[in-house]
Amino acid sequence: MNSLRSTEEKPLIEWGVAALALEGEAVSGDLHVVKPFPNGVLVGVVDGLGHGDEATIAARLAVSTLESYCHESVISLVKRCHGALAKTRGVVMSLASFNATEGTISWLGVGNVEGLLLRADPNIVPSHENVVLRGGVVGYQIAPLRAAVVSVMPGDILVMATDGISADFAKSLNLTDAPQQAADRILANHGKKTDDALVLVARYLGQKE
Repeated sequence: MNSLRSTEEKPLIEWGVAALALEGEAVSGDLHVVKPFPNGVLVGVVDGLGHGDEATIAARLAVSTLESYCHESVISLVKRCHGALAKTRGVVMSLASFNATEGTISWLGVGNVEGLLLRADPNIVPSHENVVLRGGVVGYQIAPLRAAVVSVMPGDILVMATDGISADFAKSLNLTDAPQQAADRILANHGKKTDDALVLVARYLGQKE
């Protein structure tokens, strides 16, 4: 199990990721980023168009850009990637930026990387929320960007999955599972095996006093 901290003393999330390249390919164009910054953590999943080397090149450049500017807003990050990837085949992506000070995430998606936030508290309505996906391809053409800000509580679970994971992946989720266990199960049960596939699961721990 992985955990990441906004500072050395304050873990914000624990997370796990499971991924599989398309059969016959040595590399995958589905990549992830989990990068802490002061009082926050950026979590993202990037899917390079197609598969193979060209998809991987685009995805790696996107991840490098995200890591370099992880403290910026998710809209700014998508715009930076859009500029950096202009000479690649492009990517689709979803990003979520955790803000421990405010107890929120700011998130958005371009393309078809699914994002799902599950509430740990059964009394909270709605019990889950989905990232709003905008059309386009980062590096080629994107629709006007709009980020949503939602509150998060300790124990809430964020899941991001590329289109190599079937859309019914939530059936395999159990809020009590460790994130890595949850990611492994989703990949095993819902990986399509007709494309690169990646799923990332992160549990928000909150900021310790």
